[in-house]
Amino acid sequence: MTAFLQANNIVKRYANHLALDNVDVAVPENTIFGLLGPNGAGKTTLIRIINQITGPDEGQVLFNGRPLTSEHISQIGYLPEERGLYKKMKVGEQALYLAQLKGMSRQEALKKLKYWFEKFEIQSWWNKKVEELSKGMQQKIQFVVTILHKPSLLIFDEPFSGFDPINANQLKEEIVNLKKEGSTIIFSTHNMSSVEELCDNITLINKGKAVLTGEVAQVRYQYRDNLVQLEYSQASAPIEDLLKQHFTIEQKGFVNGHDLLVVKMPEEAVLNEFIKLVSPYCHIHSCFEVLPGMDEVFIRVVGKNA
Repeated sequence: MTAFLQANNIVKRYANHLALDNVDVAVPENTIFGLLGPNGAGKTTLIRIINQITGPDEGQVLFNGRPLTSEHISQIGYLPEERGLYKKMKVGEQALYLAQLKGMSRQEALKKLKYWFEKFEIQSWWNKKVEELSKGMQQKIQFVVTILHKPSLLIFDEPFSGFDPINANQLKEEIVNLKKEGSTIIFSTHNMSSVEELCDNITLINKGKAVLTGEVAQVRYQYRDNLVQLEYSQASAPIEDLLKQHFTIEQKGFVNGHDLLVVKMPEEAVLNEFIKLVSPYCHIHSCFEVLPGMDEVFIRVVGKNA
């Protein structure tokens, strides 16, 4: 896929600290891209470089195939982890001000803000001061302001922090809609379930280096443990004893009213052969390879590079 945003050999130093060490990142166009890593890994430094808050000591960032310049700022929407609304200003007044800073006319901003305030059912917040709102409410306002001018690149840093599950799901739906409408999205988070749910591709940065990159499904498959989960019933023979002759039983239990076994197969084993072995002796409700979650992949990769 074409890289909409590409960071090549990015190096950034602060005094004696090497924050980014020859980092390469390629964000495909019209995807949700997960920028992952532990605290202090260099993610925020890279995001600041993309937003031109700071510059790299070495390397280059390309925006849609061209060197990144100040002219591209209007095409980027950035929702930082540390929110930055003015506490004493009224919500509507501030939203209009920030929209006009992004180049929107007052009339256009009013029209689009009306749409989003109605969509989120927050019309009553318009004349409230920011300090009167909860943290989650403030974040919802900042989300609206971030996307209002329809930037082609959106950067969300921990966008669901402080949200209850209902509001988090609402924002997830809007992020997916933004992708459908053509936006390219960089999504930085420590919530790996959100990565599995939303992201197409990821790069994991640790200690200033890009240590893992790829499509989410491929990354999970790369770290598979050859585990198969079998859910079955109506056994005409002891299935566990049958499987012990060929495989290692990792887990057994009972789920959805059926027997459950998780089996570790040799690397060369084929799932179809496994099914062929057990199907004459039971009714199979489900049988699939168990892939590690992104949480587990994160822990393995970061631990390996500790």
